[in-house]
Amino acid sequence: MSYKVKTGKQSRDGQQDKFRTFEDLEIYKAAREFRKKMYGVMRRLPDSEKFELAGQVRRAAVSLTNNTAEGHGRYHFADQIRFFLGSRGSLQELVDDLNVCNDEKYLGENEVAELKKEAWAGLGSDQRLSSLPARSQGEGSVHRS
Repeated sequence: MSYKVKTGKQSRDGQQDKFRTFEDLEIYKAAREFRKKMYGVMRRLPDSEKFELAGQVRRAAVSLTNNTAEGHGRYHFADQIRFFLGSRGSLQELVDDLNVCNDEKYLGENEVAELKKEAWAGLGSDQRLSSLPARSQGEGSVHRS
């Protein structure tokens, strides 16, 4: 199976935009860093939570980056938005997991507050949705300037 990918279009300043993968998206980079931090949290949970809360954190953290990647791969903008909103839902799930860690004293209040601050500032903003790649019929993935 093969398909043609256009490498970009000419921008207003006459420069050619380069094809961007999901790994080039700032929101993916932020999500990936946050996923790594949540994996660190998961590894520090007590044994009694290894199969419950840890599994929940693992699934939500992976879903955070997976939905971002899959959304970028969707051709139709509405599909992209649906996956990016799914990613935001996973982020909110992780914030609630941090609340559990705080309530059960698995993590200190300051650490939980810092992780939640990072989550909302780096990933939870609706402004992130406005930075998504624009796609229309006949265009590859290009970043809106």
